[in-house]
Amino acid sequence: MKLSVLDQSVSIAGRGEDEAIRDTLALAQHAESLGYQRFWLSEHHSLATIVGSAPEILMAAIAARTERIRIGSAGVMLPHYAPLKVAEQFRVLEALAPGRIDLGVGRAPGGDMHTARALNPNAHMAAEAFPELVRDLQAWTSLPQHRGITAHPLGPHAPEVWILGSSDYGAQLAAHFGLPYAFAYFFTDGQGAEQAIETYRRMYRPSERHPLPQATLCVWALAADTEAQALHHARSRERWRVDRQRGRFGPLQSPDDVKAQGFSEADAPIVESMRAKAFVGSAPQVADKLRALATRFELDELVINTWAHDPEVRRHSYALLARELQLR
Repeated sequence: MKLSVLDQSVSIAGRGEDEAIRDTLALAQHAESLGYQRFWLSEHHSLATIVGSAPEILMAAIAARTERIRIGSAGVMLPHYAPLKVAEQFRVLEALAPGRIDLGVGRAPGGDMHTARALNPNAHMAAEAFPELVRDLQAWTSLPQHRGITAHPLGPHAPEVWILGSSDYGAQLAAHFGLPYAFAYFFTDGQGAEQAIETYRRMYRPSERHPLPQATLCVWALAADTEAQALHHARSRERWRVDRQRGRFGPLQSPDDVKAQGFSEADAPIVESMRAKAFVGSAPQVADKLRALATRFELDELVINTWAHDPEVRRHSYALLARELQLR
């Protein structure tokens, strides 16, 4: 089974947000050395936790620091932008890293609607026109010319377009255009994943580049030397998830501070539900859960998203899973 990485440049309490960006670059090099297939970057805006706001710029920096690993967006929130400009940006990236660029696109705003309107005053209308935006983007990344316009630079390779989603909507759209599809399993704790993947495969219309459906799941996972250590480090994300449900956003807190603060009685059911579904534990435990998930969905690749207050804990988690699942 192949493993890939989804990184979100998460801000850490006690450190500058700029450090999160540099840590993303270091993690990409680490992931390549471990044998990961892809390194994807998310796009979020005006959030105090996830500070990766420009994946295409990070991709260029990663392209200059790596040689083999595929680099992608997961994704570009397409309603914010003109498809031609996105196609041009990713054709430039393809020229920098030939045959290694993934162009994942999503419909969600990647933040609140007030921010979305600041990025594009017609954000709501653009979201409604998402299928047309994808159609044009797909054309400009694969054809020499579309609508009498050429997206430069041209070359022997073209970015591989993916549709990202957490509902049936993205699954149906990916199937309609004959594009690969990634379901945000970590975003819904798996809710709706079976239906989305089944819908995608059932409705899939073969395309020239993708004659067969190609699906993956993006999963949040954390492995450590022992289950107790992993559960301890996972406290940081648990605290963030609870705060998010209360409408509070901020940098990732240390697990020691979270343990000292504890969770309220009202928060306990939320935490227990998260822990019951979490891919958290020792490397063999997490690897077994990932294998079982891939078998259930008939997948040969999973994308792993990991948060930790200590960057070394995160790197160690990816290394443990690479060893346990025998990545090359």
